[in-house]
Amino acid sequence: MKAILLLLLFITTLANGQTVGDLFKAMPSELLPGLSDGNKTMLLVDTGQTSVPYALGEVKKRVHSDDHLLIQTSNVGTIELKLLPVAHLPVTKGPMSQGLARPDSETPNLTSQDSMIICVIRTVCAQACDSHIDFYSTGWKKIDDSTLLPTINGEIFFDSSQKGRENYKYAVSLPGIYPVSAKFSGNGTDLLLAFDFKKHLDDRQIEEVVPFLKSDKIVLKWDGISFKE
Repeated sequence: MKAILLLLLFITTLANGQTVGDLFKAMPSELLPGLSDGNKTMLLVDTGQTSVPYALGEVKKRVHSDDHLLIQTSNVGTIELKLLPVAHLPVTKGPMSQGLARPDSETPNLTSQDSMIICVIRTVCAQACDSHIDFYSTGWKKIDDSTLLPTINGEIFFDSSQKGRENYKYAVSLPGIYPVSAKFSGNGTDLLLAFDFKKHLDDRQIEEVVPFLKSDKIVLKWDGISFKE
């Protein structure tokens, strides 16, 4: 039943013309500084891999559908936008929120008419890939992600049942061990997390870490309220 509700919300929003392309055009400039409104429009002209000039070389469109946009911002950077259907409204950041859920009518910057939110993933791949995830209303008001996403760091990839074993604390405290990259899976709303720790460690350190890992990849499922394992 929940899956059917989310599908109906998604179809209704797209039917009303609220596509990720429309929202990208209205995206605040600080999320992609230096990209003009005209260049944003050019990127969305067709569904091919369009590119436009940019301060760092070129901005290239890699994926574009009604609810998903992936843009290469440099040789090492990407920005990804995904529309997520919501069954209940999260709390928008503000001095009154205090991180507590409140009735829709009291939630600032969102209204009971909002059936979608925007997930924005900015990823930089230097020695390893590391992502930063934010959420926004369709009016580009930032949303408190504590209600939407579990805490993402390297420790979520570790098997906590092994905390009592020798060297567990050493493994999770190695410096530079926590680059985590995120991306959406194809046309779905699954969020794929990858623990890119090996590029920061030597062979001996890797041998210390691997026995304590659950996996170096995690899939988080969107249920209309939040992402969950």
